[in-house]
Amino acid sequence: MAAHGHSPMVQFEVHPIIPIHVGGYDLSFTNSSLWMVLAVATATLVMWLGVKRDGIIPGRLQSVVELIYDFIERQTVLNVMGEEGRRFFPFVLTIFLFIFFSNYFGLIPYSFTVTSHIIVTFAMALVVFVTVLGVGFWTHGLHFLSLFVPSGAPGWLLPVLVPIEIISFLTRPMSLSVRLAANMLAGHTMLKVFAGFIVTMLSAGGILAAFAVAPLLAGIAVTTLEVLVAGIQAWVFALLTCIYLNEAVHLHEH
Repeated sequence: MAAHGHSPMVQFEVHPIIPIHVGGYDLSFTNSSLWMVLAVATATLVMWLGVKRDGIIPGRLQSVVELIYDFIERQTVLNVMGEEGRRFFPFVLTIFLFIFFSNYFGLIPYSFTVTSHIIVTFAMALVVFVTVLGVGFWTHGLHFLSLFVPSGAPGWLLPVLVPIEIISFLTRPMSLSVRLAANMLAGHTMLKVFAGFIVTMLSAGGILAAFAVAPLLAGIAVTTLEVLVAGIQAWVFALLTCIYLNEAVHLHEH
């Protein structure tokens, strides 16, 4: 039992907070649900408070909100999609903020990192995938299927290239979800491992306690890296969403 308690994977376990069972289905409100609600509530509150005052001379929070807004709108959406991308800006910003706050909440001790679970990241990736399909068929009709035909490719290669393009397109939800979940899972596991080394060495005492400084420094380095990765991964997910939407809107024009 003690070994299990010190396992680096314990931090990723989902536990029910409010048990709910309906018709044989487990619909319990879990620790994962709680931290998702907190991420959504915090993102909403921060954005609302940031634009509430709307002063000529912005305060600190307003400056941060304007920086996030401008970065996602101009440096991400418009930079990838052009002016046509403005209609997708609320969608991309929502995805970015949810992942951003979920990632950083996961760095708080004894919290829960919802983006380390493939079911959560896959659900978000699936929403992006379905949206891309909807935008593509709504904009181009059946001509959207030409996305799978590489422009300029000789006809005799199409029987090989088209299936490759289709498979590549269908694997996007998995690649999007695995990239985010794997980064969060790996980083937090390493932090837990180094923390375990520190506790074990200090508990042993003697010369081992003196060597505890090594995993301590490694833990600080990994924590610093995780702070950067948390923000970068949120932006990468938003950026890839823009790239996929751009392909659906412009097909082979990009």
